[in-house]
Amino acid sequence: MEQKRIAVFASGSGTNAENIFKYFLGNEKIKIDSLWSNKSDAYALVRAKKHGVETFVFNRAQFYNTNEIVETLRNRKVNVIVLAGFLWLIPDNLIENFTIINIHPALLPRYGGKGMYGMYVHKAVVENKETHSGITIHYVNQHYDEGKIIFQAKCKVLPGDTPEKVAEKVHELEYEHYPSVIEQALGGNNYENS
Repeated sequence: MEQKRIAVFASGSGTNAENIFKYFLGNEKIKIDSLWSNKSDAYALVRAKKHGVETFVFNRAQFYNTNEIVETLRNRKVNVIVLAGFLWLIPDNLIENFTIINIHPALLPRYGGKGMYGMYVHKAVVENKETHSGITIHYVNQHYDEGKIIFQAKCKVLPGDTPEKVAEKVHELEYEHYPSVIEQALGGNNYENS
């Protein structure tokens, strides 16, 4: 079986990215090829280097107005992009050329869309007195958080929970499930990319 090669895209501290690097270390079927960021000061870049993962930094013009990124990924034989806290809307040229998987810190379709990321999501969940939150792992299409859902996991939101407490519970679910769901999605175990 041909090895799947993943490019991880991250904009922030990269805790999910690092968790993914560790999980796939030594995996013969799936290799982490590179980490890509739109922020040259993203801590995700430091984490990647620590794990011997090659890094690339790009700007908005390269991302939206050229085929530079698509061509570099193709040359590196990447076939899957995994978003780990990457906030820009993905352009068509990437969607058309790669399987793209994202994780969202809520139970979609609720609390998704532009501007709904990180603490904004957890604050909304607490303000609306939700009893549950969780994670949604989904394929990426042309709209924020609207691609086909691959997997969801729930956690309880208790009456006294702060947005920070909800964030903690959601992070635990992310670390527990994201790498293994990526692996299953790429291995075709129970999941089909439609």
